[in-house]
Amino acid sequence: MASTSGLTLAGPKLFGVVATLGNTVLRLIAGFGKFVRFFVATVFGLRAVRTWSRRDRLGRQLYFVGTASVPVVALTGGFIGMILALEAYKQFEAIGQEARLGGIINLSMVKQIGPVLAAVMLAGRVGCSLTAELGTMRVTEQLDAMRAMASDPIRVLVVPRVVACVVMIPPLTIVSNLCGVIGGWLVTTQFFDADPQLYTLYSQQFVTWWDIVSGMVKSLAFGGLIGVISCYKGFTCRPGAEGVGHATTESFVTSFIAIILSSIVLVKLLNDVDLWIYGGVQSIFR
Repeated sequence: MASTSGLTLAGPKLFGVVATLGNTVLRLIAGFGKFVRFFVATVFGLRAVRTWSRRDRLGRQLYFVGTASVPVVALTGGFIGMILALEAYKQFEAIGQEARLGGIINLSMVKQIGPVLAAVMLAGRVGCSLTAELGTMRVTEQLDAMRAMASDPIRVLVVPRVVACVVMIPPLTIVSNLCGVIGGWLVTTQFFDADPQLYTLYSQQFVTWWDIVSGMVKSLAFGGLIGVISCYKGFTCRPGAEGVGHATTESFVTSFIAIILSSIVLVKLLNDVDLWIYGGVQSIFR
């Protein structure tokens, strides 16, 4: 009797777990479908150039996303370059190749660290702000008021913000790259007294034009993802101040995960193209 009653109790619990799992999966699929619809609507909204390209809409977002983000991106990029030099110098000095450290630092900054760093700063500083702004407009029913007046919120609000993120993240990436390169050069040549001419020579030999282009391609993808995800989270936030807070947190976390996952895919694709162009892996010790 005891075993029979145990099975009887285990049945509803098992069905409850399965139901909860199924409900979670269905909710995730439905959420992804809504995001795809939002993304498609944003892409089609690009056709209304006169609507989203007005100076008071696009110009304001370009300043907020790009110009206002330069100091924090430059500061973090410079310190990252310094940290890379401080961490790696002793290892290269042990084998008498400290001048070749420039190739490693510059390639790391230009190809991967610079774009990812700029994207993370953009997601934290700009993405969260966009989500909070649009979420507040949703909570206060301003989006519904725009629809009632036959104005498309996606064309008016979303498209200029996404365009600003895509347009301004390459310059921010360039700033991050330059500051990282300068920071690494200062620590290696001025603090550790490595040969500046050899440092520059090996950097020029190792970093190719394709490395710079691949970093810019990654930054464009990151900017588009951050813009769309941030605006989507603002448009779909739950009511109340708590809902806006949750949407802001989800915006940064989702954007960060999207940056990492897309970076993995882009690294594989761009490295395959690099292999096709140069026919092999270039070594800093050649």
